[in-house]
Formats: sequence, C-alpha cells, structure tokens
Amino acid sequence: MCIRDRCMHTKLSQLEPYQPSTPSESTPPPASTHKEAKHCTEHRWSSLLGVLAVGGIVTFCLFFVMGGSSSSGGSSAPASVRGTEELMSNKAHGTCDHGPEPGLRWGCDLKTADRICCFNRHYAEYSGYWQSTAFLSTEANSGQITFYDTISRKPLFIAPRGRSFEDFVAESQGHGWPSFRDQELVTENVRVLPNGETVSVDGTHLGHNLPDSKGNRYCINLVSVAGQAPSSPPGNKSA
Repeated sequence: MCIRDRCMHTKLSQLEPYQPSTPSESTPPPASTHKEAKHCTEHRWSSLLGVLAVGGIVTFCLFFVMGGSSSSGGSSAPASVRGTEELMSNKAHGTCDHGPEPGLRWGCDLKTADRICCFNRHYAEYSGYWQSTAFLSTEANSGQITFYDTISRKPLFIAPRGRSFEDFVAESQGHGWPSFRDQELVTENVRVLPNGETVSVDGTHLGHNLPDSKGNRYCINLVSVAGQAPSSPPGNKSA
C-alpha cells in the first residue's frame, strides 16, 4: 500500500508516538515511520485547506448568483432611499398586503411574480428571464419607460435616464437582470435595506443594490416591476 493510501486509511490513534513492541525494548521507531506519519498529517491539512477554499468559492458564487449583496449596497445608497427591516414585516400576503393582479406587463409570469415579490428575500428570477418576455420587442422605441410595482402599481424606476435605451439594455444583458442607476429611481417609493436588498415602500422584494465602478447598480427582477400603470399615476407618465 502506498503512502497516500496509508494516509487515507490511517486513524488519528495510529499517529500517536511510537511504542516499542515490548516494554523492555527501547529501539527507536524506524525513520520511515515518522516520515510517513508526517506526510499523512501534511496531507490531511492540505486536503482540509483545499476543501475550505473550494467551499469558500462556492459560497461566494452562490451568494451573488442568488441575489446577495455586500453591506456596501446599503451604505452607498442615497440617504433618501435607505430603509429598515420593518418594511418587510409579515403582512396579509407574505411581505405584501396582497398578491399580484393578472395581466402583468410584458407577459411576466404571475406565479413567479407572486413568489419573488411577496415570499422571498434572497432569490431571483433566473438570469436572462427578462429577455424571454416581450419587454425588448415592446419597449424598443418607447423612450423613457416607467416601471411600476407589481403589487401596489406605484412607479419605482424610470429608465433610461442619462443614457440611451441601448446602453440600458447592454448593461442589463451583461448582468442578467434589468439594471438601474441612481438617477432612474423614483425615490419616494423605493428603499434599500442595510444589506443592499432593494424593496418597495409597500414590502415588495425588488432585487439588490450591487455597486460597481460606476456607482450604485440596482439589479432588479422584471417580475417585481411589471405592474400595470394606475389610471392616474402621480407625477409620472405611463410607458
């Protein structure tokens, strides 16, 4: 059996100091025994560090893929939109007062919207979902688009602002989700929690603020901002 196989099958008790075969013997252990024991110990530590490293990488990836964010997403948000956990307290329908109404914009799925908006704090629609809807074909020549809360129908974002529609689309495609900037927030209706979670003032989960080199970037689920415009939206023009 090679040294590696011995390491795999060696128990901790077998790594205890060498004992002579009889009480009267004082013959020191063969040098190879110490070398193999040392090699086994080093191998165990190397394997453990490898597992921890891989685990850390997987955790890091899942953290961001599942919509997590660093604490800087909360602290970097404008003071006017910083909110507290109280916004996401339990209500009649999860964190919302009620579920989404049928007929969401761009053909967004009602069940997915209900789950993401009202019964979720960390997860997201799958990356690229927004491109599978009618959003691009519908809005290509619309100019500025007002995005309404799927639950309350309040305006949350108006985009593009300070950039072209093509730039908005390119950035959103690059990240996998509609991505908004500070100037596109409707500040009276959007809040960012200390951990970066981005929500509406009525408790709808929207996504997360994931700042990059350009500043705050609000990575938002399309199903969370697919509400129909109310009959008289205050201060905003329906797209």
